[in-house]
Amino acid sequence: MKACLLKKPGPIESNPLVLADVPNPQPAEGEVLVRVSHCGVCRTDLHVVEAELPPRKSPVIPGHQVVGTIEAFGAGAHKFQAGARVGVAWLHHTDGTCQYCRSGAENLCDNPTFTGYSVDGGYAEYVVAPEDFVYPIPQAFSDDQAAPLLCAGIIGFRCLRLSGIKSGGKLGFYGFGAAAHLAIQVALHWDADVYAMTRDARHQRLALDLGAKWAGDTFAEPPDQLYAAIVFAPSENKRSALVKGF
Repeated sequence: MKACLLKKPGPIESNPLVLADVPNPQPAEGEVLVRVSHCGVCRTDLHVVEAELPPRKSPVIPGHQVVGTIEAFGAGAHKFQAGARVGVAWLHHTDGTCQYCRSGAENLCDNPTFTGYSVDGGYAEYVVAPEDFVYPIPQAFSDDQAAPLLCAGIIGFRCLRLSGIKSGGKLGFYGFGAAAHLAIQVALHWDADVYAMTRDARHQRLALDLGAKWAGDTFAEPPDQLYAAIVFAPSENKRSALVKGF
């Protein structure tokens, strides 16, 4: 198959990704083979390519916002039918035994693997993934619309749930990047008021264009008392943004 292979990390200006022919991946026990339709591009992919994240696998195929259809099954994989339209996200697998997995917080797993980082990802014609970490994609979303939901969408929605924000609540966003620009759409659908604090004037304008009640600098005081706030900040394994209550 064709794949964008990272043989050696380097500055993105040096074009470290190489279009190469590599063997088709074969699904192991409990895995499915997905024919890739779309794969979104995330800032974390750039971190992988430029080794801002310490390399876990080399060479590696980046990409972790994958949408495609299932074409083959490993032994014991039975949750989906052939041709099912699915998504593959950043979290590839967890150990299932650590204290976080046992408590239902597998996103905090002590021994995770990550799509496009510690295992090959979606910058390719095919990708394999454990069926337990593959997600059905509703028909309401096109492939290109669904792809960003598998990273920024997951982060934003999880933070919204943890914030406990209710209809009529006042919610602060500190930072306004990919996750926030998706989360605001859900927050407004829930009839919450959103206040965006971000240093970039372009992101302030975007927040207002998307329906924020107010937008200002990172350290500006919002005009109303917030019920809760989400701090969107990067982390190595995308465990979550920080959610604060007031």
